[in-house]
Amino acid sequence: MIEIENLSVTFHAAGRIVRAVEGVSLSVAARESFGLVGESGSGKSTILRAICGLAPISQGRILIEGKPVDPRTKAFARQVQMVFQDPYASLHPRHTIDRVLSEPLAIHGEKNTDSRIEQALTDVGLPPAFRFRFPHQLSGGQRQRVAIARALMLEPRILLLDEPTSALDASVQAETLNLLTRLRETRGLTFLMVSHDLAVIDHMCDRILVMQHGKAVESLTREALAAGQMTTDYARTLFTASADRMLT
Repeated sequence: MIEIENLSVTFHAAGRIVRAVEGVSLSVAARESFGLVGESGSGKSTILRAICGLAPISQGRILIEGKPVDPRTKAFARQVQMVFQDPYASLHPRHTIDRVLSEPLAIHGEKNTDSRIEQALTDVGLPPAFRFRFPHQLSGGQRQRVAIARALMLEPRILLLDEPTSALDASVQAETLNLLTRLRETRGLTFLMVSHDLAVIDHMCDRILVMQHGKAVESLTREALAAGQMTTDYARTLFTASADRMLT
């Protein structure tokens, strides 16, 4: 479903060259959940942004279902949607939830707006009456559910998930992850998910790519991760840090 070949992303900032991603390759099968894990600045979120056309590709290519991506097209929006890290920033504060969810449908000339909005809210566990509320009237977990509903309005096959629970309270993180797992199963979705937390990735993903300083340093299956079978010191350090967070 997703193929990334020798991807590099280079920025020019403050008079210097920043190599955010260097020569990363990966592939994600249909209906698979694939995780990118690493510390802040490791380049994992930049890969998601490169797929969406939000980061400049200096080398390599990205294919969706075997074809080069063009994020500027409506066809891309129907295939691929992104859920951002911060639900407080990703929803317009002056737009009702109804407007937030109806905009993708209006842009693409879709009909049956009312029924589709109500169904989308139901699918993410929110009452239909929430469509007339504003974001400030919702909790962080509810806002992220709205952001997920918005990403699903055009029925994409791929969701890019950029730390989708890191801005939420611990009490609602598991609920959101379980919601995403259920949606992947019922809708046949493919996930490419970013996190700095190996515990989250272990819960969600079939395979994992560990990144450091813009480079891929280790590839793991869920079983290898659960068994602690890492081959690099960096991956072991991430695993230990995640385990320590779970105990505190």
